[in-house]
Amino acid sequence: DHHISIFSPQGRLYQMEYAFKAASSASGLTGVSLRGQNSCAVVTQKKIPDRLMDPKSVTHLFSITPSIGCLATGRIADCKSQVQRARYEAAEHKYKY
Repeated sequence: DHHISIFSPQGRLYQMEYAFKAASSASGLTGVSLRGQNSCAVVTQKKIPDRLMDPKSVTHLFSITPSIGCLATGRIADCKSQVQRARYEAAEHKYKY
């Protein structure tokens, strides 16, 4: 079942099932964003995975540019990787345009 084209007896792709399972159990965090005419609000849960970690160092809110923010839920290493890519893309866009 390591190939992308193997189907389960129910007719579903195994790899898609694995992907959905991994995404739903990655962090269990919920994030909500609201946008108003002149303001916005972003709210997320804050779960500390280990008692030895400093609670101030755990966040799922990131700044991409001074005017663009990001709320990322999932595995923190994956979140940071995607935020780094978004920062790179934003800097490249600013340089080109």
